[in-house]
Amino acid sequence: MAVPRNRHSNARKNSKRSHHAKKPAHVSTCDNCSNVRLPHTICPSCGAYGDRIVLAKKD
Repeated sequence: MAVPRNRHSNARKNSKRSHHAKKPAHVSTCDNCSNVRLPHTICPSCGAYGDRIVLAKKD
């Protein structure tokens, strides 16, 4: 098994990890109620997906 000969410095190690930061979630607005929702998911406030209502709200 390969073993590194010398240790990498902290700066070199952290510069390799510079792209590992979490990115904010992409959000879109619902066409039915204009609330914020994740793309390609059912709207949690009105239950619509695309142009139809998938989940009906209980009264």
